[in-house]
Order: sequence, then structure tokens, then C-alpha cells
Amino acid sequence: MFLSRWLKNKRADAPHPVDEVLPIGQLSALGLQHLLAMYASAVAVPLIIGSALDLGAGDLQYLISACLLTSGIATILQTVGFWKVGVRLPILQGTAFAAASTIVAIGLSAGGGPGALPLIFGAVMFAGVVGIALAPFFSQLLRFMPPVVTGTVITVIGLTLLPVAVRWARGRPGSDDFGSLRNLALAGGTLLLVLLLQRFAPGFLGRIAILIGLVAGTAVAVPLGLTNFTQVAAAPAFGVSTPFHFGLPQLTLAAAVSIVIITVVIMVEVTGCMIAVGDMVGRPAGRQDVANGLRADGLGTVIGGFLNSFPYGAYVTNVGLVALTQVRSRFVVAAAGVMLVVLGVFPKIGALAAAVPLPVLGGAGLVLFGSVAASGIRTLSQVKFADGRNLTIVAAALGFGLIPLTAPDFYDPLPEALRTVLGEGIAASAIAAILLNLFFHHLPWRRPPANAETAPTTVETTR
Repeated sequence: MFLSRWLKNKRADAPHPVDEVLPIGQLSALGLQHLLAMYASAVAVPLIIGSALDLGAGDLQYLISACLLTSGIATILQTVGFWKVGVRLPILQGTAFAAASTIVAIGLSAGGGPGALPLIFGAVMFAGVVGIALAPFFSQLLRFMPPVVTGTVITVIGLTLLPVAVRWARGRPGSDDFGSLRNLALAGGTLLLVLLLQRFAPGFLGRIAILIGLVAGTAVAVPLGLTNFTQVAAAPAFGVSTPFHFGLPQLTLAAAVSIVIITVVIMVEVTGCMIAVGDMVGRPAGRQDVANGLRADGLGTVIGGFLNSFPYGAYVTNVGLVALTQVRSRFVVAAAGVMLVVLGVFPKIGALAAAVPLPVLGGAGLVLFGSVAASGIRTLSQVKFADGRNLTIVAAALGFGLIPLTAPDFYDPLPEALRTVLGEGIAASAIAAILLNLFFHHLPWRRPPANAETAPTTVETTR
């Protein structure tokens, strides 16, 4: 009797899996897996922006290191948090793809080159402050984001990312071997290894299947000539991003408004990720949690502008990794954040992680991004489709979300502000799902369900 009571109390005192601190070996391996899964995306944004603005090699390397450093800081803010900052869920923060095209447009309008960066960073810092101020009000929208909305958005996130994995599997665009059989074989081999590990590897080895696949795929790529480590030798051994390295920040109304619009789009995406991850790990994100998470996102963006980086958002790649591994500890992602800080301070280590070939990332990405879409479908399984209204919401929101994927120039005739919002499939899907849910379930003149006698309650209907 005493032993039974003691065990019951022991279980009650045990931390929630989200708050569990794993042994250092597991923490490091699982954190490294998160790092490698997001690394290509993390360096892609500064590469896109730096190349478009015609930055020199030295400035581009500095920009990449700054983005890695601030990604780590933003991730620690989100996962560990302090006061009312941070959702304290396993969510990894990184430079947001949604901001890239707008930032390039601002930079080119300012003449390009390093001289355009202070204007960009000034607008980024301003938008981060606006994001912090909007956080408590934005979180009030949570009641308008039931599973019919969040499930649709998560599904669109996964479907939007799958073509990225397919492109990675073909190799680097413009290279001689782009789309070659060798690249496809390397991607397929990585995918096969991950699947075999998921099926047959015991316990912990199964949870780091993605990491093993990335390391093994890179090892195979070396003798095939698909990767090299010359960038490691060329990278500086040490470097810290200093505030306002490219000059004191500047601010114009046009640049500020453009980045604020993008920030609102990112807030929609981050809110969807917080809700999705909260459901995955068994700690649903409430209004206060969402507000705290959006504050962390805004603060990360302010720090990004201060340290020569860009707006931050949640990385859906790593949401997929949480779904795939079922490892719920937020400190695993915090460990990845610490590693990102190290990469930002020691560029040689960052160059080593960059040696993972794109086909290897593509093979692993098919599983990762597919897991995100599968998580969305799992959320939608909670929705009641009996009267057809929820089915209409899902169908229309999926359509809006996939338009930019199937026809990237579809919104070109629209004004730039609308094009910026609707051109991001994830944001378009979220906006459509929220508005349609309001239209069908929250307006006072909505029609009753088709089968009124067996209709679910109001709460259930809005699911």
C-alpha cells in the first residue's frame, strides 16, 4: 500500500515531458538533429538576400554568421523564455522565408550593396517592436482557430514544403549534375536509410534516424565528389556579429510598413505552429502562451535587426521533426539554439554543417515535411464533417493555400501589399480558414446544421 502510494506521488511529481531535461548525450544528439534539419533553410535566407543585393563574399559570410547567432538567441528565448516571453514549447526559430522578397525589394530600392542594409535593419527592428505590441491582441484570435482551421493550415504547411525537399533531392540548381541519377540515388538512399531506422532501430536510435541519415548520406557523398570541405578551410576561425556593423539603422515609412505587413503574416504562421506543437506534445497553447510566444518572436526580430539579421519565425521543418521523433522536451530544441549560437561565433563549425549535400537534405526532407502534412491530417480527424460546412472550409482554404504553389505568378496583377500576403500560401490558407470559420460558425445569421437533431454543440461545431 505504502509502495503504491509512493509510486503514485512520484509520478505526480515527475515533470511534464515538455519540461524534461534529457541526459547530456541524448540532448546533444537530438539537438544536433534539429540543427542539421534546419541549417540549409537558415543559411538560405541570408544567401538569397545577400546575393540579390550584390554583397561581397566577406559581407555575405558576416550576414550568415549573424543570422545563425540570432537564430540561436531567438530559439532560446522561445523555448526557455523569461517572464512573459517565450511559449516554452519545442519550437525552433529561424530567419523567415516570408520576408526575403520584401527585404530584397527594399534593398534594391535603396541602391543595393552594403549601404542598403541599415535601412533594412531599421525597418526590421521597428517591425519587431510592433510585433511585441500586437502580441496580446493577436492572441485573442485563438478562439477563431479551432482544429478545422489549424489542421488545414498545418496540412498546407507540409504540402508547401514538400516541393522544397524535391528540389533539394535534385541538387543545386544551375550545377552540371542538377537532377542527375547520382543525386537522385543519394536522396533515395538517405530516405531508405531513415525509413529502415524508423522501422527496425530500437529506442533512441530510431528517434535520431534523421541525424544518422544526414551523417551517413554526407559520408557517402564525399567519395562521389558531391561535397567538399574547402569552405571549412576558408572560413574564419572566430567572429562575433557586432551591433550595427553595416551602419546606424535608418527608417522610412515605406520600408517600415512593408516589413510590418510581413511581420503580421509571420505571426499567423507562428501562431499556427504553436498550436500544432502544443497539440503534438500534450500541452495545448492557450491565449497567454500564444501571446508569450509572439512576444519572443518579436523580441527575436528586434535583436535580429540590432545584430544585422532579419525577421524571425518558427521553422516548420522542426515541427515535423517533433512529430516524427515524438521527443517532446523543449530543452532539446534549446540545445539546438545553443549550437546555433556556437555556429554564429565560430564560422568554421558553421561551414562544416553546410557541407551536408542538398540531395541528402532532400531525402530526409521528404519524411520531415510529409510528417507535417500528416500532423495536419491528424488534427483534421478531430473535425466533424457531417453537415458539410467544415468540409467547405477545408476545401476552400486548401485551394487558397496551394495557389502560390501551383501558379506562383497568379497574384502578380494585384497591388504589392495584397501580393505579399496572398503570395505566401501558408498565410493565405490561414486567413481564408479563419474568415470562412467566422462566416460559417460565428456570424449570428448562420444556418442550422443539416441534421439538427444530432447536431453537435456550438463548441464541437466550430471544430
